Formats: sequence, structure tokens, C-alpha cells
Amino acid sequence: MDATLLLNVEGIKKTILHGGTGDLPNFITGARVTFHFRTMKCDEERTVIDDSKQVGHPMHIIIGNMFKLEVWEILLTSMRVSEVAEFWCDTIHTGVYPILSRSLRQMAEGKDPTEWHVHTCGLANMFAYHTLGYEDLDELQKEPQPLIFIIELLQVEAPSQYQRETWNLNNQEKMQAVPILHGEGNRLFKLGRYEEASNKYQEAIVCLRNLQTKEKPWEVQWLKLEKMVNTLILNYCQCLLKKEEYYEVLEHTSDILRHHPGIVKAYYVRARAHAEVWNEAEAKADLEKVLELEPSMRKAVQRELRLLENRLEEKREEERLRCRNMLG
Repeated sequence: MDATLLLNVEGIKKTILHGGTGDLPNFITGARVTFHFRTMKCDEERTVIDDSKQVGHPMHIIIGNMFKLEVWEILLTSMRVSEVAEFWCDTIHTGVYPILSRSLRQMAEGKDPTEWHVHTCGLANMFAYHTLGYEDLDELQKEPQPLIFIIELLQVEAPSQYQRETWNLNNQEKMQAVPILHGEGNRLFKLGRYEEASNKYQEAIVCLRNLQTKEKPWEVQWLKLEKMVNTLILNYCQCLLKKEEYYEVLEHTSDILRHHPGIVKAYYVRARAHAEVWNEAEAKADLEKVLELEPSMRKAVQRELRLLENRLEEKREEERLRCRNMLG
């Protein structure tokens, strides 16, 4: 079949390789579309960039969810179930493909493509990478070019037919989900279910970080989201303290304080982590900073200082006994 211009959309040509079945599906907003795809360059060798069948699992997108590569929604909504089609897409539609491809490859390698949202607070991550970590994608990023997508449409499900995960929610739903996840995390924390609580906080952080990527860094809305993120990260750190993961607490709190040095709770939480790993001077310095910034916390600071001194005295006594036993 000759390639034909698809739905009068500029810069796209479609060739049906295998006809689908039934009528055109109902691609309503929120529908989940499952498909296999192969991405190729338009060179003589038709060099394969990505192939979902080689990875071993199909791709899903949610209609109307501002997916990173918007052209795929245009392509998929022209197809019937079981149809296989080849699409030639001009550069105007493929510029962000390298970023999408990076996420897909990280998932295929068992990595979380949003892991930096959860496990690091460094704001440098909010800005463009110098490299995507893959030479062929770096080349595509520097010199965008037309691409060929071969797509096999497997399934179209209405919103009521599947369980939506947090990352599938639209922007408004994500914003609505955050206080619910936050509250659920707090409830689980009070019940002593720290692992479950930390998962809720992490999920809320991912929602907010995703929303932040749509805002200009350091402007009002971005900073509002950043403040919410920092609150959740510190709650997450409280879980880590309970799980005795002190060095991860030090990493998260130090990242926050590098960029937001006025957050009292970050100093307080970091002081507790320092105390647990016998960093006496650092713990005392952080508690002094808490008092400087928030004098009303004097009682809490004095309590932490007493606990620290008691633990240090116990440690010194253990060392004295150990020395006596060695000499004995």
C-alpha cells in the first residue's frame, strides 16, 4: 500500500502493513492503549533505535495525559486493534524522542526513570542533562531527524477497565492525590508501619516532581511545589530514621539544606541522624542552628542534647570496659 498523508497532519505518512479487526476503537480521554513499537532511523540500513518486543513487554500510554511524545497519540488513534502500521514522522514530531527513549531504556534495565525525583533532592536534576547516557540518543538530541515507527496496536481499555497508577494521573489528579497520599503516609507512620508510610511519601514526591517539570525553575508555582516536596522528603526521612537508615537521611537533609538553608526541620532531622552515627560535633552544630532559627524549639533541642550526651557517656563507658578487659 502506498504511503498516504495521515489525517491531513503535516509531517506524518502512514503505511498499513497488516490490517486490524473491527471498528476504530473509542479513544476517549483516560483510555489506556497498549502497543508494541519499533523505532528506526531513516537511513539506508533503517537502523533500529528501540524495539519493545526485544525488551519483552509492550508500551502503555493514557489518552489525553500529555504524553512526552504527543505524536504517538495521533498515530495510535488512527489504528484498529491488531493493526500493524509504519509511520514516517518528520523532525517536527520527533525532537523529544531521545528523552522518551532514555526513560524506556532505563525501565528496561530495571532502573526507575524517575528515581532522581525520590532519592535525591539536588535541584541540578531539574535542569537539562549534558548527556542522556546513551551515545546514539545524544546524537539524536544534537541533530534531530525524521524517524520511522512501526506500531502494532494490541488493546484499548476504557478508564473503568483498569487500575490507574499514580504516574497515569493527569496534572489536576496528581495535585489532588498529593494530600491524600501525605495523609495516608502520616496515618501509617503513627501506626508504626514505616515501610508503607515511606512508600506513600515517595509516591506523593513523584507526583510533585512531575508537576514541577512543567513549571519554570525558581518561579512562584515551582517554589510552592518545592516547599511541598521538601516537607514530604523530611517525612520520608522520619521513616528512614525509624528504619535505622541514617546515612540516607544525612544525604537527603544535606541536599535540602544546600539549596534551602533556612528549613529548621531539616537541621533537626539531620542532627538526629548525626547523633545516631556518633557525629557529635555535627549533631551539636545542627541543634545550635535549630535554636538560632527557631528559639521556641529550645525544649526539643535540650532533650536531643541530653539524649546525645547519655548515648556518648554509654559509649565511653563501653570503651573503658573494653580497655580494662584487654588489659586484664
